[in-house]
Amino acid sequence: MIKAIARAFRWRDMLENGTYCTIREIAAAEKINETYIGRVLRLTLLAPEIVEAILSALQPTGLQLDGLMRRFPVVWKDQRAKFFNEVFSQAKSGTFSATNRPVQLITSPLKSSVAPEVE
Repeated sequence: MIKAIARAFRWRDMLENGTYCTIREIAAAEKINETYIGRVLRLTLLAPEIVEAILSALQPTGLQLDGLMRRFPVVWKDQRAKFFNEVFSQAKSGTFSATNRPVQLITSPLKSSVAPEVE
């Protein structure tokens, strides 16, 4: 999952900075199927705390890449409900096991990789 998220943000940056103009161009350069690139690029729409949980290996054990590659809600609140509902319900019922890792939601925004504008 980490590799897919890293690719997604790298490809998005390539589109945004003009390195490539289309998904088709990225697919040709990377020698990867266009539809796969489109599905991976959707990972850039994940809520920041979901991305942070995955990068910190704190995501629910049931959250796998194949689940993220399917359609998911664009609204972050709905994403949290969809992907983290299982963990929250287990926490409330006290049914955590060694395979169920707790998720720490990040309440502060992620630090941007873009330098702030200077006035």
